[in-house]
Amino acid sequence: MIDDTLLRAIEDRAEKERSALVTLSRDIHAHPELRFEEHRAAAGIAAYLERGGFVVERGVGGMPTALRARAGKAGGPRVAILAEYDALPEIGHACGHNLIAAGGVGAFVAASAAAERAGGEVVLLGTPAEEGGGGKIKLIEAGAFEGADAALMFHPFDRDILVHPFLALATYTFRFTGKASHAAAAPHDGKNALVACMDTFRLVDSQRPTFRDGVRVHGIVTDGGGEASNIISESAACEIVVRAIDDVEHARVRAIVERCARAAALASDVELTMDVREGYRSLLCNRALARAFGAHLSALGRAAKETDPTAGTGSTDMGDVSHVVPSIHPMLGIVDEGTTTIHQRAFEAAAASDRAMDTLMIAAKAMARTAIEIVADGELRERVRSEFRSARA
Repeated sequence: MIDDTLLRAIEDRAEKERSALVTLSRDIHAHPELRFEEHRAAAGIAAYLERGGFVVERGVGGMPTALRARAGKAGGPRVAILAEYDALPEIGHACGHNLIAAGGVGAFVAASAAAERAGGEVVLLGTPAEEGGGGKIKLIEAGAFEGADAALMFHPFDRDILVHPFLALATYTFRFTGKASHAAAAPHDGKNALVACMDTFRLVDSQRPTFRDGVRVHGIVTDGGGEASNIISESAACEIVVRAIDDVEHARVRAIVERCARAAALASDVELTMDVREGYRSLLCNRALARAFGAHLSALGRAAKETDPTAGTGSTDMGDVSHVVPSIHPMLGIVDEGTTTIHQRAFEAAAASDRAMDTLMIAAKAMARTAIEIVADGELRERVRSEFRSARA
């Protein structure tokens, strides 16, 4: 439990910052920036923090748009609060990262009012490029999470869920190279790269009954193999994304997809070049931590389901963070359930609504309270650590 004086300090600071946080969120929403290009958003967050008296480190992990700020007592328990602020091509903040950004900043500032008295430290990490760039992975490699007892963030959604799975992710590029020939006069002398590309998709589809629940394999043809129908396609390429609910199944399905591409190339007697872009790990949500957050959320008047298997999911680089530090990634609704969801145009509009702004404030307060409880409560920290050790094992 947190002392009432600390709770009041958190609440008072959060309410003091409400107008500025809403302005920050809506400015980020109005000026969407793609991964690693979030210069306006990062500058706006840094300026906001510096006006509040915080020291901001820029360029963390070698990324110009990554940042860090600290508050409280160094050397004690430490909690990292994460902010994302990149957008999507064409549909802007249909991801709702403007809310994640302002919610994370608000949680950090609110927690800063109680961190030193609680005996520990809160750290804000501005994490670029969640949408395919893996900014958090670069921060892990740079040691930004070392010494942290927990990592917290939230994500807007169409309902409230404390514990939600996210999928491991890898992206393959398969390029097939054959031999051009006249499709009517000498088809026997050609080697059709496009057929091999198409066969890859057919073979993957044939294997879907062997995939465990939660697996997602989807892709596009990136090179269709020429401009003329009377020429055997000399080259073709596709991009295929492989996702799974855990790392073990992910590795198994990846091997299947690779075999499908090789088999397709063998059947058409074409050469195959395979490139893989390693993506994100599955999310290990720490339930002890999630339940602490849920209790604070409930105290603020918003009860959430612990899980909801009917809700769809995707992938996030918070998954990688969750394998190095106990983490949570709760989902909080900004629309009515089932009306729209992330990466849809209606969700992009909703991310600037008054309802969304109310949600980011509740998220900020609940994360701030959770952060201070972790700092102040050694028994909670031990429960969190114990579950984390078991989950990794």
